[in-house]
Amino acid sequence: MKGTVYKSTGSWYTVKAENGKFYDCRIKGKFRLKGIKSTNPVAVGDHVEYELEETSDTVTGVIKTIQERENHIIRKSVNLSKQTHIIAANVDLVFLVITLNNPPTFTSFIDRFLVTCEAYHIKAVLLFNKIDTYTLEEKGEIKYLAEMYRRIGYTCLGTSAITGTNVDEVKTLMTGKTSMFAGHSGVGKSTLVNAIEPTLDLKTKAISEQHAQGQHTTTFAEMYDLDFDARIIDTPGIKGFGVVDIEKEELGSYFPEFFALKEHCKFNNCLHLEEPHCAVKNALENDELDWSRYRSYVQILEGDDEGFRRDIYDSP
Repeated sequence: MKGTVYKSTGSWYTVKAENGKFYDCRIKGKFRLKGIKSTNPVAVGDHVEYELEETSDTVTGVIKTIQERENHIIRKSVNLSKQTHIIAANVDLVFLVITLNNPPTFTSFIDRFLVTCEAYHIKAVLLFNKIDTYTLEEKGEIKYLAEMYRRIGYTCLGTSAITGTNVDEVKTLMTGKTSMFAGHSGVGKSTLVNAIEPTLDLKTKAISEQHAQGQHTTTFAEMYDLDFDARIIDTPGIKGFGVVDIEKEELGSYFPEFFALKEHCKFNNCLHLEEPHCAVKNALENDELDWSRYRSYVQILEGDDEGFRRDIYDSP
């Protein structure tokens, strides 16, 4: 039998069968013996083959095969730095939900996330959320950031679940696709999803004032079918986002504005650091590129995997 994984709790997976029924499934032990470095070999969005097992009172399944993925998005495991965690698989579109404050989202986090999307061939859209809560000055900061990322080629929208700002535009982008919403805890992912599809009634919690961070209301990834021909994957809040499995020589290719200039560098393997006649460095000096993007690039290149404020995003 074939189906799609809609929910993962670590040991059990909810699989939607081709006939629309849902079954609780587990995986065969050998999945963990195939050299898979991920903490979760099966992810929400995976297309799988499984067999049903019936007892006197329950029907459960055993996942036998994971079909080849179109793509997936991963991050470093929180506690096991040598392992990765697959957030979701077979994603058409990922929305990164961003807040200027309450809690703050720094450009280093945004850039790490975008690099991973580029590397794994997933289209990303930036949602600057809670737009109704900002002062005029703060709205100016958001406008500056949005214009910076639009110049690179990313779609940026200001959103508010309270006022409904651009909620319909987000729904239009989602139609016919499997979308994922990601971001720090407390940026309003669940509230925004509830505005998009009120019948879901996803749980939300207030921001923790002590740490200016959200409380983790979503503890595992789960996919939902929506009323307007769309599927959504809701994910746990992400504290940090370490870039995984990208060689130094490849990194510049995942910064689109750097990649566009690469052919004009003197050296084919230019890392855009101290090399002479570097088109990227020249563009920076001429204010044709944004220094915050370059700082993120250097941080990743130097292995500073968590170049964001640990004191804000890491729990004590």
